[in-house]
Amino acid sequence: MTLPFSPDARSAPQRIAVIGSGIAGMAAGWYLSGRHEVTLFEADARLGGHTATVDVELEGADYAIDTGFIVFNDWTYPHFRHLLAELGVASQPTEMSFSVHETRRDFEYNGHSLASLFAQRSNLLRPRFHGLLRDILRFNRQATEALVADRLPASQTLGDYLDAGGYGGDFQRRYLLPMGAAIWSASIDDLRAFPARFFVRFFHHHGLLSINERPQWYTLVGGSRAYIPALTAPYAERLRLATPVAGIRRDAEGVRVRSAAGEEGFDQVVLACHADQALALLEDADPAERAILGALPYRDNEVVLHTDTRLLPRRRRAWASWNYRLDERGDAARVSVTYNMNILQRLQAPHTFCVTLNDSASIDPAKVLGRFTYAHPQFSLAGQAAQARHGEISGPHRRTHFCGAYWRNGFHEDGVWSALRVARALGCEPGRATVAEVPA
Repeated sequence: MTLPFSPDARSAPQRIAVIGSGIAGMAAGWYLSGRHEVTLFEADARLGGHTATVDVELEGADYAIDTGFIVFNDWTYPHFRHLLAELGVASQPTEMSFSVHETRRDFEYNGHSLASLFAQRSNLLRPRFHGLLRDILRFNRQATEALVADRLPASQTLGDYLDAGGYGGDFQRRYLLPMGAAIWSASIDDLRAFPARFFVRFFHHHGLLSINERPQWYTLVGGSRAYIPALTAPYAERLRLATPVAGIRRDAEGVRVRSAAGEEGFDQVVLACHADQALALLEDADPAERAILGALPYRDNEVVLHTDTRLLPRRRRAWASWNYRLDERGDAARVSVTYNMNILQRLQAPHTFCVTLNDSASIDPAKVLGRFTYAHPQFSLAGQAAQARHGEISGPHRRTHFCGAYWRNGFHEDGVWSALRVARALGCEPGRATVAEVPA
């Protein structure tokens, strides 16, 4: 059903419901609250979504460990960094290194420096390892050239591109695909199904196709949750924590939001939850909403906070910020990656705090500090086409607006960018949000 076009969002302040308190929802509330009355609904008892800092007390010392969102950089996070500056939140430089280690055989490397690359000295004498390095240099050069020359077809998957280019199995399964799987919390098969142009463009913009020119990465001092109080301060009295929304219905008069608090009326609704969650909440979803949101799926990943360093490479000089563990579960298995939080958050501690995805059976239960589940978007050719149709379902014509990191690359910057797009559609052009656009 097509509803009459609602009153101009720029004409007067409106009552707006924001559903979800991840970075997209909180940023949307921040931008919109300068003009409108914002009420934010969150099913959980805490704010933040993937911004999840855990307090740990171990042997008489206290630590704040990030288990979801961890890092951002000075190249591709302009909107998020602008928010941090406006909020006065402190950050610190960090190291973004990446290692790969074999589970059942003695193979490992850390690509951060020449010394760590050959942390396993025997790799100096392995022709296969030198072949992997040659493929890295060739891929960096050829993929960059193809992207700049616009020679990456929109219909080509990453797997097809790699096979057509004759890239070796070691390069694919011991370097590129594990790195992508770690970034997007996906399986090797998932990565092979990624749109090649999407993947190469992301790697290019993040300096991952260059040996020397790369962005500086940062973490937030005191943990990623440090920005939440200031970001939500303008609408703090209208935060509805532990209030899951049960249903949403739109009509010519407005939007009805049904929750444990009852049914309330709003002028507009911003769905800042995951695509599948948003679709489930819409009691009157139209065919376009069902098709577009249905093409943007999520997948759960198990996350464990622990101190079991057996999940890291055997050699300490191979320890990196991100450590991918190869195993024999097959290419369809979930990514097994362990973040070394002491490196990432610059923690001074006698313990090594680790955050591991999808490998809980390998962790000593006595060293587990917490278990969590976070859902991550899954990217595909169909999903990329759905992203381009955002304007068909988001806007004042149905008083419904969709934002979230899944509309772009799946990261914190993308959540802020998406929230700003919605805020502009609702008449908000805050000077504090005016920054140069970054390539997608």
